[in-house]
Amino acid sequence: MTTLLRRWSVLGRLSELPGPIRLIVLGQLAFNTGFYLVLPFFALHLTRDLGFGGALVGLLLGLRTFSQQGLFFVGGALADRFGTRPVALTGFGVRILGFLLLALADGAVLLVAGTVATGFAAALFSPAVEAELARRAGELERDDGPTRSEAFAMFGVAGEVGVVLGPVIGSLLLTVDFAATTLAAAGVFVVVLVAFARGMPRRPAAHAGEPVLAGWGEVLSNPAFLAFTAAYSTWLLSYNQLYLALPVELERGGAAGMLGVLFVLSAVLVVLGQVPLAELVRRRLGARALPVGFGVLALAFAATAVLIGFGTAGPVPAVVFVVLLTLGQMTVVPVAQDAVGRLAGERRLGAYFGVLASGGGLAVLGGSALLGSLLEAQGPPALPWAVTAALPLASAVVMGVLVRRVPALQPDHSLTSAERNSP
Repeated sequence: MTTLLRRWSVLGRLSELPGPIRLIVLGQLAFNTGFYLVLPFFALHLTRDLGFGGALVGLLLGLRTFSQQGLFFVGGALADRFGTRPVALTGFGVRILGFLLLALADGAVLLVAGTVATGFAAALFSPAVEAELARRAGELERDDGPTRSEAFAMFGVAGEVGVVLGPVIGSLLLTVDFAATTLAAAGVFVVVLVAFARGMPRRPAAHAGEPVLAGWGEVLSNPAFLAFTAAYSTWLLSYNQLYLALPVELERGGAAGMLGVLFVLSAVLVVLGQVPLAELVRRRLGARALPVGFGVLALAFAATAVLIGFGTAGPVPAVVFVVLLTLGQMTVVPVAQDAVGRLAGERRLGAYFGVLASGGGLAVLGGSALLGSLLEAQGPPALPWAVTAALPLASAVVMGVLVRRVPALQPDHSLTSAERNSP
């Protein structure tokens, strides 16, 4: 029984990781806790407290998304050139500055500055942290430790805990005021900055002295990775429908009050299931999990479309969507993040992770505009869901081709060295 509980325990698995990797995993919990202290309440603050109109609120939210997701490729290239540690620490400092500006802001100028700083901070530290995790976890796997996909699974679990904790703490602090919430978020990142400065060992930049543009050139000359990025981008677009399409469906079904419950359901599924599922997927499927996982994502939209088409009322279509989407997420994401290092040849990981994230940002920008127009149209309510199902389905096909044809993605690469050498 103790062994079984340990297998399903995130904390138990964390004890198997070296200090720097453990710091990165726990740091992800802190990143999301601090970020989600503020994000869910930002639009409410702009409209209720500052009296801004919808156009300015939309502009500020769009600026945040662009300055974060759209600029990941910049942070990734800088991490390769100057080192993951200094770029990550700089990102933490910029995030602290951004939150301080938002706490002080009572007009558009400071709000724009704080919003851009908050977003760009993640464009600096996220690809740097992911590249460092990929590099160190890859080294650990080669020494027959936990695999890189398992390390990324733990990274994802920690992030989901932060997604739950942040809004809960933020809602309590919001009873004081928005400034107190943002100052608390800044305090979280002060702790993160100190922890990483003390606990993350210095190591030379992987490509010190080389031009920053050289990293982008190498990524853009890797056709297998570009195809992988295009296919993977529909994952972020699919996940974004928790914020766009899901509230619309709950409103249609008369269950708008269920939105928070479904977010908690998704987080609980990840916290309880991500690590054991990642281990099962690694042993049984390897990289073949990529087409399978995208197939599950497509099924999430298709099943929801069918349920809506048959007139299913209440929250049932939304619950089915969230459960299947989360299962697809848990299947795809750790394997895909491990695959980035393999496709990159373990080189320029910052640039590769940055371009991967920016590709997803572009997909969200274009795809959400299309889906938003379908949601607002007077057509059948199942139509947006059916159309969106085609996107991860196309990714499943592309991933299936890549897994068969690209050596770095073939199943035996997902095994540890001990398993590959076993009779």
